[in-house]
Amino acid sequence: MTRLLRYTLPGLLIAIGLIALMIYSLTWRPEAKEALPVNCNAKAPTLVPGQALKVMTWNVQYLAGKRYVFWNDLAAGNDESPTPEDMAFSLDEVARVIRDEQPDIVLLQELDDGAKASGYQNQFKLLQDRVTDLYPCSAQAFDWKADFVPEPPIYGSVGRQLATLSRYRIDHAERLQLPVAPANFISRQFKPKNALLVTRLPLSNGSQMAVFNTHLDRATTALDETLQSQVTAVAKVLDKYESRGTPWLIGGDFNLLPLGQYRRLPDEQRTSYSADSALHVLWDKYPMIPTNNEASGIDRAQWLTHYPNDPGLNGPDRTVDYLFYSPHIKRVEARVRQDDTLRISDHLPVIARFLLPAAP
Repeated sequence: MTRLLRYTLPGLLIAIGLIALMIYSLTWRPEAKEALPVNCNAKAPTLVPGQALKVMTWNVQYLAGKRYVFWNDLAAGNDESPTPEDMAFSLDEVARVIRDEQPDIVLLQELDDGAKASGYQNQFKLLQDRVTDLYPCSAQAFDWKADFVPEPPIYGSVGRQLATLSRYRIDHAERLQLPVAPANFISRQFKPKNALLVTRLPLSNGSQMAVFNTHLDRATTALDETLQSQVTAVAKVLDKYESRGTPWLIGGDFNLLPLGQYRRLPDEQRTSYSADSALHVLWDKYPMIPTNNEASGIDRAQWLTHYPNDPGLNGPDRTVDYLFYSPHIKRVEARVRQDDTLRISDHLPVIARFLLPAAP
């Protein structure tokens, strides 16, 4: 037996080493904080204190559209793939809505780059080509990336990004890593790496404004504490900017419910949510769009932002996309664009106009 171990143990160690090397080569390990390139035209204007600013946040669901049920939409694990024609339709529709609204800043989540599921498209570039005359500045950051994910519904490459488009000059961009879901060492390498895409925009008086774009984790059970950890990490970053007196706003897909919506969902739709939303860490401190009164009040249907690809649903049924902002910024108006966006993505765009603080 000892002789057998003497011959098999080195071989086993070599095999483990080769597997580890293969995993290392296929996966992505971002730093906690990374500076990002900024694409900005020299003619881009600079923000002015006291001016109005229109912002849109939208999870565009890798342009997959609404005609499919994907592996993470239902517990049954169904999976279909969007056709090139459907993605082309969604791309045109996203560009149409952006051109119609013409927000000053657009925060996009779930744009694919090099992913098998979307035909290896660089979706940010495809969209940017359609709106380049409106947005001279941009930055982007991956929040999921691997050359090959061995999970059967994926079984190929993933590449998913956050992207920020701006009519105004961006001076600096960086990626801040958020806490990741607990998992064993091997599976953790293939999981999403949720993050903050931070852009800093100069103001004409020499100060700055910070704009954050994010897509938080999608919990599978109410006991999953990853979202709590991520929201706490986001709050710490926002607190830092607030303490400096820097005006800021953040938008994205938070995958969390507002106060009062949990009890309105059917039991089968509640499994990934907690009755006590972790989002309270943010709404206890900072203004939110939609507010809890809007999202759960008499006109709550106007503020629903998520329409899951579940054939049992015939329309949006919950709110998970938000804008938060510094109390120094004034909200002018806000809405969720629903009427002509229900077939573009499983999320709907949240749009708001603000007034920046005047110069001291």
